[in-house]
Amino acid sequence: MKKKLTTVEFRGTAEQEAELLAVIEKHRDTEGALMPILQEAQGIYGYLPVEVMKIIAEKTDHPLEEVFGVASFYSQFSLNPKGEVAVAVCLGTACYVKGSGQILDKIVEVLGVPAGSTSPDGYYSVDATRCIGACGLAPVMTVNGEVYGRLVPSDVEGILAQYAKH
Repeated sequence: MKKKLTTVEFRGTAEQEAELLAVIEKHRDTEGALMPILQEAQGIYGYLPVEVMKIIAEKTDHPLEEVFGVASFYSQFSLNPKGEVAVAVCLGTACYVKGSGQILDKIVEVLGVPAGSTSPDGYYSVDATRCIGACGLAPVMTVNGEVYGRLVPSDVEGILAQYAKH
């Protein structure tokens, strides 16, 4: 699944930027430091917004395209913030063969948030994940880390209703 950026407003702080600049300085003379810089930057911000990738590119003399290419290639990096309600569907083999693709489609339909994205208000995020280790409950989804298993598409609306804004 190709990663893409969403339109969630960047809310970085001066303290976070100072911490990022310290990380970049710490790795300044290290060959191949882009990966650890990106990892630590994601730890600071929770994801890698384009504003952060621009700072990294500028301060490390890497083209922005290269920084974005690395961040979008590796599954450990997120280009979007997690929503207040983070929904994930396992697309590992056991879940997939038992219908997790249809579960994901139903979530996207109900929330109106494409997989791999966050709603513009930052409330919901939807992700497709690899195996989460709950194969005996396949297919599974998680909402803020809580596992829901043995799902059929008609289960999705009721589960998500528990997390709706009130």
